[in-house]
Amino acid sequence: MHLDPTLSEWLNLVIRWVHVFAGIMWVGTTYYFTWLDARLTEEEKAAANTGTLAQVWMVHSGGFYVVERRKVPDLVSRTLHWFKWEAGTTWLSGLALLVVVYYLGGGALIDADVRDISVGAAVGIGIGVIIIGWVIYDALVLSPLGRNEIAFAVVAYVLIVGLSFFVTHVFSARAAYIHVGATLGTIMAANVWQRILPAQAKMIAALKEGRKPDERLSAQAKLRSKQNTFMAVPVVFIMISNHYPGVTYGDRNNWVILSILVLLGWIAAKFIRRA
Repeated sequence: MHLDPTLSEWLNLVIRWVHVFAGIMWVGTTYYFTWLDARLTEEEKAAANTGTLAQVWMVHSGGFYVVERRKVPDLVSRTLHWFKWEAGTTWLSGLALLVVVYYLGGGALIDADVRDISVGAAVGIGIGVIIIGWVIYDALVLSPLGRNEIAFAVVAYVLIVGLSFFVTHVFSARAAYIHVGATLGTIMAANVWQRILPAQAKMIAALKEGRKPDERLSAQAKLRSKQNTFMAVPVVFIMISNHYPGVTYGDRNNWVILSILVLLGWIAAKFIRRA
């Protein structure tokens, strides 16, 4: 199927606009709450010695804001605000871009010099890579390996290197980079919708029933959110690499470059999280 060139360009522009802006909101919210959690943890340690309430005070846009953390929310008189549509909108618009730019027609998806395959086969492989990526990641997090952050990171990085090598030997160079980004982005979105939100919903249900929430659910949600902050930096790099083909996906060692920059992204995320 081939879209009218003008329609294709407008779809590309509008969807990309939505995708980028939603991504800014999602990544910003994720890093804000990560920062807030770290500051509140520090305040709670200090407050433990004084008996005062741990709070974080902030100033922004002409106003002053004070935030405190509670293990038991006031579900009767307060509105509980959820942060989920940033992730949902980013993923849905990203999927739409993948379809419009790469899957409809397949011209940008296939490079016969890399691998001469049909559009249908390439689309099937692309979708399979994204789905299998989430399944493997989720299984690893739920396994005993998921409780050892260093071991998990090492195994995850080896898998990303393997994924980078595989897709750069199947798709066109740019499409290969995008599929690594799509896999990481899908993992991030699935973390929010399949693991973090359900865990939070179970905790709220327990409170409404007068039961103590399972602290393991809170720890699970926090771990997934933390891992999302590490994946976000490489995903943003992959998004902007389109503007620098000569030193990224256009290089003969493109999979090596991507693997190295993913690692550098993780290192950068570690410092950003502490900023």
